[in-house]
Amino acid sequence: MNYQKLHQEALVIDSHNDTIVAHIRRGNLSLSGKEVPQHHAGTIAWLRGPWPGSWEKQSLQIDFSKMRQGGIDAAFFAIDVTLAPKNRLTYALDGFGFLFHDLELTGHPARIVRTTADILQAKAEGKPAIIMAIEHADCVERSLNVLRILYELGIRSIGLTHNISSQAADGCMEAREGVGLTQFGVQLVREMNQLGMLVDLAHVSPSAFFHALEVSEKPVIFSHGNARALCDHPRNLTDEQLKALAQKGGVIGLSFVPFFVDAEKPSLDRFLDHIDHIADIAGIEVIGLGSDFDGGGTLLTDATEMPRITEGLYRRGYTEEQIRKILGENTLRVLKETIG
Repeated sequence: MNYQKLHQEALVIDSHNDTIVAHIRRGNLSLSGKEVPQHHAGTIAWLRGPWPGSWEKQSLQIDFSKMRQGGIDAAFFAIDVTLAPKNRLTYALDGFGFLFHDLELTGHPARIVRTTADILQAKAEGKPAIIMAIEHADCVERSLNVLRILYELGIRSIGLTHNISSQAADGCMEAREGVGLTQFGVQLVREMNQLGMLVDLAHVSPSAFFHALEVSEKPVIFSHGNARALCDHPRNLTDEQLKALAQKGGVIGLSFVPFFVDAEKPSLDRFLDHIDHIADIAGIEVIGLGSDFDGGGTLLTDATEMPRITEGLYRRGYTEEQIRKILGENTLRVLKETIG
């Protein structure tokens, strides 16, 4: 089987993008790629303002059309609430309200994922699947009741921090030695396990990472990051962390952010080196893809270039089974064990 056919047939899941906010900040552009009546201006538009520079929709890296062209079957559409410190819950709700309104205005058949059956059904029907996610646990305003309502709305993954710390844990840029999850962070992880939400450890400090693995009764995801042994950046995972993540049955979505790939000469080949390294020290089953499209993941021009990953893996001698696992089956396994 050639790589083009393999990519087309495989289940491809991207575990992180920032495209909802990117579309809002470019003038409320539709994720469908269609021209639609004016969207309502909301919290994100007011707080963040327009995207600096060009508003050209061609500069956006992912929408439903580009997902289809790139063979991406499902993607985590995340809203990072970090930059709305007094309005984090409203900021998240505004972003997902925009998404729902956009689907209504366009009549687009994209499927909101509540269980993994939705991903498989969408794949069979040729429709994009949307996994709604939030970055930074302060979106719940320190309330497990709010967490439950977010679950009922369809949110299926929450990142405990961003680079800065949250009420749940230290962020990787504010890491304190030996400080793990807060008391509330422990409660949050346990409640997410109980509800059926995927705990995302991207951005957390090393101590919080290991503490979360101890507390969580289910596998976790590190939705977008790379191997620190190849690129020494605080956002990447050490070999010890990668092994622990694998032992927990979790997955890391490898990011297309250039400075997570290599500090000097980021390239697709160097990105594939990260896959080689992680496979060697932690196993194939821990590897997934987490592009960070529309949030800095510019190693690929946009989602239409996703088959280049499959081509690179194919040329490096990975088997069809291994490639399918990396492209999406590993992430699907974790989703099955967490959201059901």
